[in-house]
Amino acid sequence: MDHDSLKSIIREIRKSTADLAGELENLQEIAQYLNPSSGDLPELNGIDVYGQTIPLNGMIGGDHIIYIDFKKRYDLEARIQRAREQNRPEIVENLERCRQKAGIVLADVSGHWITDALVAGMLHQALLLGAIYELDFFGDITTRLFENLNTRFYQSSSVRKFLTMVYGEIMEDGTFRFICAGHPHPIVFSRSFDKIVNISPETLTTFPPIGTMPSDENIDRRTTRSPLGFKERYEVNQLNLMGSGDILLLYSDGLSEHSQRGEAYFPRHLENCLRRVKDLSAKEIFQAIESDLVAFSRPSDDLSLVVIKRTV
Repeated sequence: MDHDSLKSIIREIRKSTADLAGELENLQEIAQYLNPSSGDLPELNGIDVYGQTIPLNGMIGGDHIIYIDFKKRYDLEARIQRAREQNRPEIVENLERCRQKAGIVLADVSGHWITDALVAGMLHQALLLGAIYELDFFGDITTRLFENLNTRFYQSSSVRKFLTMVYGEIMEDGTFRFICAGHPHPIVFSRSFDKIVNISPETLTTFPPIGTMPSDENIDRRTTRSPLGFKERYEVNQLNLMGSGDILLLYSDGLSEHSQRGEAYFPRHLENCLRRVKDLSAKEIFQAIESDLVAFSRPSDDLSLVVIKRTV
């Protein structure tokens, strides 16, 4: 190979590398617009909420959080007025309840590559678009949205690239109702008992990760093939923050599987940290846990945490 040919090959390699770097930079820029800002945090009487994702690569990854503060994201007054004009009292009632609650999505795409953010972005747009239709038809977000999302992801992805997810709604009275798709269940730290409350797994219902099995409720079931069968209808779980200072945590497996030399951070070290910082704000509790687990050991996966604290 002569000198000119070698120089040409090097130029091509540099150009390809620059193009790839530009594509990744563009993907990161797009993904950053999907991340919740401080203005998206739910604002509820007696409830303090804060959470973030901590990507393994320091930029973007497969974990994703969506906040749905109904009164901030949607014009509830206009929707209620329209429902009254259409003589749909059940829709009016549901929309009125949306004033005192907020929805939270925490999703975890299998893998932690930068490009896994694409799957999270698909969920982000599909879920928020579906939420608009849910409010129009029902005045509320129902399990029907997640049945359709699950089947859509099954039809557009593979079993190797799935996502786990928890969607829950926190009410101002401290009630937390949620569905769980292959995701770690929420936990509650009781301030009065000064420990994580033991909740029997048998009392909570979970379902396969999103996209691995189509929904049995799908009207197009006869045209859908599934080697693993069909998923049963989603059921809603319920937890309660009964007392002032109680803390509910949503998290990804980057937290629940965090360890060093075979010793798990979760739940013992997490519980000790919560004891020390239980009187702080939700944001300060998040920051304390983040610092504590990083000091415990270097993360090996994307990590997400949402802190929900009852303040009244």
